[in-house]
Amino acid sequence: MLEEMSQLTPQQIDFFEIAPENWIGLGGRFGKVLRSLTERFPFACHGLSLSIGSLDPLDESFVKDVKSFLDEHGIETYSEHLSYCSDHGHMYDLMPIPFTQEAVTHVSSRVRQVQDILERPLILENVSTYAKFGDLDELSFTTAILRETQCKMLLDVNNVYVNSINHSFDPYHYISSLPSAAIHYIHIAGHYDEADDLKVDTHGSPVKQDVWDLLAYAYDVHGVRPTVLERDFNFPPMDELLTETNQIKSIQMAAGEAGLVKHG
Repeated sequence: MLEEMSQLTPQQIDFFEIAPENWIGLGGRFGKVLRSLTERFPFACHGLSLSIGSLDPLDESFVKDVKSFLDEHGIETYSEHLSYCSDHGHMYDLMPIPFTQEAVTHVSSRVRQVQDILERPLILENVSTYAKFGDLDELSFTTAILRETQCKMLLDVNNVYVNSINHSFDPYHYISSLPSAAIHYIHIAGHYDEADDLKVDTHGSPVKQDVWDLLAYAYDVHGVRPTVLERDFNFPPMDELLTETNQIKSIQMAAGEAGLVKHG
């Protein structure tokens, strides 16, 4: 899709998000195309392998490579998953961290290490999960880490919806209970309906109406934030993707107008 992406204009797309692991050290034609895009558009980086919740030693060399990449392309936003993906080697999957006070302390220490190296806030995403461990709920665990580290949050609205079904909680309460000042930006994506009580975060289908509704509510509660449409496979024609990004813009405009009415 790189050729099609290169033909888009700032009137169509506000910014792009990439996984730095796919681009660090990449030269040649792909490196040149990336450079041409980062010169024309704002970019955010969303990592896949930091493994912030792992018991393995933090890979400081990798974090330094990420910092160099961010500096090279003038990118300030670096987000990662509030999960872990390594155990004496990478597992290439995002595993749920036990929701315990001990884990809060452990993860918070690692977040501070990362922020010291990056010289930027680390932005952590709430992840979709299919099992739950520990004596805290997800909301308490997440807000405790935000409070302990003063890091920022990437609010994945689809993951909130998926987890609300999988673990039986109110997604509107979850979103309304988050600290507004911590929310840096937002993700929205499609998911798969495995069963009435099991949803799977796939990024491989259009966004469902329940998730659009939850996005509108997030804007209403916390204000409009930059929002990424995630799509990882089953790519439709570009026009269909732009229809979804335009839907995001429409909801943002409606939220902005509602805010003017409230505060007018």
